[in-house]
Amino acid sequence: MSSAYKILAIDSNHDCLNNGLREAGFIVDEDYNSSKEEIEKVIDQYDGMIVRSRFPIDRSILEKAKNLKFIGRVGAGLENIDEDYAAERGIILFNSPEGNRDSVGEHAVGMLLMLMHHLRRADSEVRNGIWKREENRGDELMGKTVGIIGYGNMGNAFAKRLQGFGVDVICYDILANKGNEFAKQVSLEEFFNCAQVVSLHTPQTAETMQMINAEFINNFKNPFYFVNTARGKSVVTKDLVEAMKTGKVLGAALDVLEFEKSSFERLVASELPEEFQYLIEADNVVLAPHIAGWTHQSKIKLAEFIRDKIIAWQTNNN
Repeated sequence: MSSAYKILAIDSNHDCLNNGLREAGFIVDEDYNSSKEEIEKVIDQYDGMIVRSRFPIDRSILEKAKNLKFIGRVGAGLENIDEDYAAERGIILFNSPEGNRDSVGEHAVGMLLMLMHHLRRADSEVRNGIWKREENRGDELMGKTVGIIGYGNMGNAFAKRLQGFGVDVICYDILANKGNEFAKQVSLEEFFNCAQVVSLHTPQTAETMQMINAEFINNFKNPFYFVNTARGKSVVTKDLVEAMKTGKVLGAALDVLEFEKSSFERLVASELPEEFQYLIEADNVVLAPHIAGWTHQSKIKLAEFIRDKIIAWQTNNN
């Protein structure tokens, strides 16, 4: 390189990312505390950014990033970046869904089994000296049809891990020819008619926001278990709760919630809607704080994929 590309990392990640980029000849500055407004004052000095979800990379910051050539988002989703304006500016976006797909696949299976076999409730009861067997009789996954909405990296990883459970796996995706040896791609009508377990693996886009609503839920022929390890804002929680009350939804395993802050670091407020209180108190609900893709291994892999993609870009541009 005639001159080194400068990168600003605004979110902390595994050391292999920044150190690997430095070894490849990049200059990497780290600023994990400055406000968005403070970052905007210096962003014109940089060719690249490394981000997670600390604050949105919107038009206001991109307009000031006069020399920005790429953004590396250490994670799967890109909803916190103004993709349209970045494309207009010719800014390349790198993400790393390959890095946490294994973690998400395992987590989704784990939450589903925990839900269907009442493990959260049974564990709590035994810890409190309560010994109920008949009341905690489980429901087998074997013989059921599992439907996956969104068949990219995450959906594939989940389907792969269902092999051996004796289930039929179907998938629905807006793109054609996504099915493979792990899942048969079907029409939305067939999906509604067959699915007994529904697992959501879509990115957050304008099309997927509030997609799981009363109308969508009522299209299903069978009562079903619902798993969401994708994005909380894809689900209208009030409608999901109503469907649980009627028995249309048999139970819900939710790693993500409609009420999360966009940074995913905490819930929006201390006083949350009554439907959230229902989820907290319901026996047929399993909750987690957006950790499906959050393992020791995925932290390394997410960073490695972004590092390697940026280095490959550098090689192709020199």
